[in-house]
Order: sequence, then structure tokens, then C-alpha cells
Amino acid sequence: MGLWFSSCTTSVGLVQTFVGVDIDSSMVRSGSTTVDSRWIAKNVSMQVHLVDGTYELFRQHFGATAGGTRTPGEFDATTGVLASTIQLLADGATHVGVASDHSIESFRNELFDGYKDGSGMPPELTVQIPLMEEALVALGVTVWPMVEYEADDALASAAAVAGADQRVERVLIVTPDKDLGQCVVGDRVVQFDRRKGLFVNEAGVVDKFGVPPESIADWLALVGDTADGIPGLPGWGAKSTSSVLARYGHLEHIPDEAGRWDVPGLRGAAKLAGTLAERRDDAMLYRTLATVVTNVEVGSVDEWEWSGAAPEFSTLCDRIGAQHLVARVERLNR
Repeated sequence: MGLWFSSCTTSVGLVQTFVGVDIDSSMVRSGSTTVDSRWIAKNVSMQVHLVDGTYELFRQHFGATAGGTRTPGEFDATTGVLASTIQLLADGATHVGVASDHSIESFRNELFDGYKDGSGMPPELTVQIPLMEEALVALGVTVWPMVEYEADDALASAAAVAGADQRVERVLIVTPDKDLGQCVVGDRVVQFDRRKGLFVNEAGVVDKFGVPPESIADWLALVGDTADGIPGLPGWGAKSTSSVLARYGHLEHIPDEAGRWDVPGLRGAAKLAGTLAERRDDAMLYRTLATVVTNVEVGSVDEWEWSGAAPEFSTLCDRIGAQHLVARVERLNR
């Protein structure tokens, strides 16, 4: 089984199960290895939080409309992202970067006509993307608004920068997006699904997909990814893809002829091999679409440290009807 960390909220803030760290015995809660995350931030080497702002905007919008109980206000999604980010800081985050899809289309649209283009995005969210970016900058958080690239590319690049910094104890990519599974490294670079309170390390990626992080783009190329407009190859389901890639790792290593496959127990190998041989070029293109870019300019870890909100934060909160957030930020500075 892969290692999954869990978290819960208590009267003292976010409490996380933490493995592999020497913990002050005074911080241990009764009967379990849990510590206040604010203690972790002060007493354990630096942790970096990399947030998918576009996903958070969707999460806040559709979370508010769940069950059809109400219609969200004009700025509710942005207010929700701000509140969620402030809570992340309150829970002990010190170095935070938020990536957003300032333009929904990217260089990938030039490679494949069927790639996602934002046509299905609710207009009330589209207009809030620049507002969310402005609000987060006013909060004092580093923001990477992507135009040529995607938010995932900025997150992957920042994960690479943070992973190369020896001062960083752990990098948390704050999104459940399966694309970012290819960035996970051991227990040091992990994904964090805040909605479920789950942390996924490298073994957790293998548990979920049947392949290690370095094969995730190949997996998505074969299975497809409807969220991104990647169709995949006909007949290649999750189970068969996992079995084949667990043996061969990457598309170019899979033989064209099923008779040369060394995948015991796999059903329909001949048909799968025929499809891949016929459409290998398509699969290679889909892998390119699914592969995150890791050299986008995102600055250095030191530049991502939160040092307080800008003076214009209060004015912006007045504009969107979220003045209550100002007091929450002021409490962070005490």
C-alpha cells in the first residue's frame, strides 16, 4: 500500500499525521502521532505549498452551488479562494505559490484541435480569473498567471525548483489533478487534496494508477483525459494500460506485436497491440499534451514566502464584499 497522510481540523487548527519527523513529545495528541501544523512550520524544515488556482476557483464555485440550494454571487468564487488561501496560511503555510490559467488556451491547442479550449467554462468564472489573481496578489501571495502555458506547467516547474532546494523538507502540490501525479517524488514532493484531506506520495500514485509517476503521461495518452480533451486510444482501459505500462514504462518501449509482449494474464492483447501499432503517432502526441512543462519561469523559493497582505487588500475586499477577510488576515500577523 502507498503512504497516505491524513488531516483533520480541530479547535487548535489543522492537525496532520506526520511520518518520518522527530516530533516534540509535548506536541503529540493522545494516542496518535499528530501535531499542530503551525508547530511543524516553525520547527521542521521549510514546506512549500503550490496551489492550482483555477481548480480552487471551480471548487469554490461548484461547492457553493452543490445541491442547487442557491445561486452564487458575482464574486463568491473569488472570495472563497481568498478565504481558503487565508486558512492555508493560518494552518501554517509559509511559502505559497498559486498558478492560474489566465488564458484557458495554451500552446497545446496549437498541437491538437480537440484540446480543451475553455468553451465549456461558465462565463461567471471566466470573468473572475483576473479578479482572483489580483486578489491573491493583494493578499501578498505569489501568483503565476499562465497564458502560453497552463497552471499545471507552472505548478510542475515550481515543484522542480522547490525539489532542488535542499532547505525544503516537503513540497505539497495542492490539487487532486491526476496530471500532477507525474511530479510526485517519493515522500518529499506529494499531492494534497484539501477537500478530502489526503496526501498522496509516490507509492500512493502507484496504488491509484498502477504505474509510477514517470509513466503517468503515457497512461493518460492511452486511457485519455476527458477533462483536457485527450481522447486516448480505443480499447485501452485503465486496467490494461496499467498492466502494460507496469512492464514497459513508456510508449516507445511497448512492442508492436502482441506476441512479443511479456504481460501475463492480459486479455485482448492482440487487439490492443494492433490499435497501438496503427495509432502510435496519435499516442505520442497525446503524451506530449499530457506531459507537464517543468521549465516555466516561476522564480525562487525565497520569493514565495508570505510576508503579509499589501495595503490595497482592504480596498479590494470592500470591492467584492469580503471585508470580513481583512480581520482574518490581521490576526495572522499577530
